[in-house]
Amino acid sequence: MEVNKSTTKPKLSTHVRYIILAMIFVNIVINYMDRTNVSIAMPEMAHDLGLTTIEQGFIFSAFGWIYAAMQVPGGLLLDKLGSRIMYTISLFGWSVVTVFQSLVGNFSQLLGLRLGVGFFEAPVMPANNRAVSYWFPENERGTAIGIYSSAQFLGLAFSTPILFAIHKSIGWQGLFIVTGIIGIIWSIIWFLVYRDPDKSRLVGHDELKYIQAGGGITEADIRKDNADKPKVKVTRANLKQLFTRRLIGIYIGQFAISGTFWFFLTWFPTYLTKAKHVDFLQSGFLSSVPYLAAFVGVILAGNISDRLIRNGKSESFARKAPVITGLLLTLLIMGANFTNQPALIIMFMSIAFFGNGLATITWVFVTALAPKNLIGLAGGIFNLCGALSSIVIPIVIGFLVANGDFSSALIFIAAIALLGALSYILVVGKIDLDTKKES
Repeated sequence: MEVNKSTTKPKLSTHVRYIILAMIFVNIVINYMDRTNVSIAMPEMAHDLGLTTIEQGFIFSAFGWIYAAMQVPGGLLLDKLGSRIMYTISLFGWSVVTVFQSLVGNFSQLLGLRLGVGFFEAPVMPANNRAVSYWFPENERGTAIGIYSSAQFLGLAFSTPILFAIHKSIGWQGLFIVTGIIGIIWSIIWFLVYRDPDKSRLVGHDELKYIQAGGGITEADIRKDNADKPKVKVTRANLKQLFTRRLIGIYIGQFAISGTFWFFLTWFPTYLTKAKHVDFLQSGFLSSVPYLAAFVGVILAGNISDRLIRNGKSESFARKAPVITGLLLTLLIMGANFTNQPALIIMFMSIAFFGNGLATITWVFVTALAPKNLIGLAGGIFNLCGALSSIVIPIVIGFLVANGDFSSALIFIAAIALLGALSYILVVGKIDLDTKKES
C-alpha cells in the first residue's frame, strides 16, 4: 500500500494511537529502570557481597546472556501471542524477579536473578516495534519510534537521581523492592488497556482507517502475506530473507550502538564514583545530564528523518544520516580521558550519548526491510545483536578496569562505535526503502 506522505493530517474523532505510544513510553521507562537499578546499587553491593570488578562485570552482563538467547524464541512467541499478552507476561515476570534481588546474599544468587530479569525482558523491544507497526501509519512511524526510543534516556535522566536518593534512604535492598512493585502494578494496567487497533473499542473508525490506509499493519495483511506460505518458523528460506546484506549491516550497527548504551547503563555510575571520585548523590544528578542529551538526540533523529522524507529527500539518506552522524559523535567519549574536571567529563559524555541517541532510530530499518510476516522474528534477531553487546561490553570493561583506570575502556567504546558507522556506510550502503530491493 502506498504511504501517504502529505504534510497535512485529517481531523480524526480519536487519537488513541498517541495513548498507546504513551503507554509504550512508560513500559520502556520501567524496563530500563529495572535494568539500571543494579548499576546504582553496585558500589555498595560490591562492598557488602565482596565482589571484584571482574565479578561485577559478569553481574552486569548476566542480564544479556539469556536476554540474547531468548530474542529469537521471544520473537516467535510475539508473532503468535501479540504485544498485549507477551508484554504482560514479560513485565510482570521481570518485576517479580526484581523484587527478589533485594534478598541476595552472594554472587551466585545475584547472577541467577539477573539471568531471570534478562529472560523476561527479552521480547520487550520487538513487542514495542510490533505495537507501533500496528498503530502508526508509515509517515508517522519514524517519529513514533523516536519517541518511544527516547523513553530509555528521558526516563533514566529523571529516574536516576530519584533512584540514587531511594538507595541513599533505604539501601540497595529497598531500591529493588520499590522498582519491582512499580512494574507489577503497571503490568496489570497494560493488560487491561492495550489492544491491537482492529480489536480496540477505544479507536474511532476514521482513525483506524487512517492508520491502515497509511500502511499500519493489520492481521489481514499478515494473513494475506501468508496465504501461500507456511506458518512462521525458522526455516532455511526464512533465514535467507533475514540475513540479506543490508539486514546484516543493520545487525552490526545495532551491536555498536548498544555497546555505548550498555557502558552508560552498567559501568557509568561506578566510573563517576570510583574512577573520578564524584560524590555519590552528586553523581546521580550528573548521570542524568548525558541521558537528557541522548533524549534530545533521539527526538531530533525521528523528527528530522520524517521531515526530510516529507520534503522529498531520499529515504535512504533521511534514515541513515542520523545514525552515521550519531555513531561518529560517540567517538568523542575519549575526550573524558584527558580531564578530571566533572564539568568537562560530563560534557564529553553528553556529546557521546547525544550521538548514541541520534543513532537509536535504527528500529525503523527493521520495519522497512524485513518481510511483514517475519517482523517479530527479524526484530528478535536485530535485538539479539544489540543484546550481544550487553554480554561483551560489561565483561570486557570489567577486565579493562581491574586496575582502576577507565581510559582503555573509553577507547574500546569508541572503537565499537566506529565499527558501527563503517557498517552503515560500507555494508548497508544505499537503501531503496520503498521497493526493498537488494543489490
